[in-house]
Amino acid sequence: MELIHIVEALIFAAPEPISSAEIAKAVRRAAADHDAPFAQQLGNTSPKEIDSVIADLNERLGQSGSPLELREGSSGWRFFTHSDYADWIRALLPEMRPEKLSPAALETLALVAYRQPITKADIEAVRGVSVDGTIQKLMDRGLVHIGGRADLPGRPMLYETTEDFMEHFGVKDLEDLPNADELRKVELPTAESDKEEADESAPVDGSEAPPSEVVASRKSAQEDASAEPKTEITLDIEMTPKNGEPENETPEEASQEAASEESA
Repeated sequence: MELIHIVEALIFAAPEPISSAEIAKAVRRAAADHDAPFAQQLGNTSPKEIDSVIADLNERLGQSGSPLELREGSSGWRFFTHSDYADWIRALLPEMRPEKLSPAALETLALVAYRQPITKADIEAVRGVSVDGTIQKLMDRGLVHIGGRADLPGRPMLYETTEDFMEHFGVKDLEDLPNADELRKVELPTAESDKEEADESAPVDGSEAPPSEVVASRKSAQEDASAEPKTEITLDIEMTPKNGEPENETPEEASQEAASEESA
């Protein structure tokens, strides 16, 4: 009996993703109950050895043309089917209709992923529209959750991505996100900076500016906004369900989300 086959069996039998440390612990525990010579050699199995074995196992699976591969997510290893077999799996499970996130939801999700923890007001400062419905939709899908409250007036809620987000996008760590370092350095508008700009434009003596000056100021601001390129952050990885199939959004869902954002 080889360690590579034991590891394969453990990952296959695990009801949830299993980490290298958990696999190593199970191997050591089982080896302690065996008197066979091979078991004695496994008594000191380390997570690092498990990582090496899994790399060899993945290589064997690829060379044999297996439809399966092992991927490590934020919570551990699990088997996945190759996307080449998506049509066949879809024929077996027609009721599992994949869904796709709209561009608005993806943009909001990208802001949360790259700038978390982040307040709803800061997201809206970048997107320029209300994101109440979009945030709720992302929370309903288990991709975003409330991670705490900001140390700001009113104690606004802070949003973060979930482990399901990591699993769906095949990301082990947030640092694995595309261009993570570069995009985190991009200066984006925030709710606080918008408030400061509004305060600076207000008359010092508290009096109201003449209507003509207000109109001129708004026109100038609109011209400046249109002249400056819009900063965009996008999540440059495809949203796929856990079985590896691409997701599709129905026209009804797209129109409903567009209508909710227009009304906002």
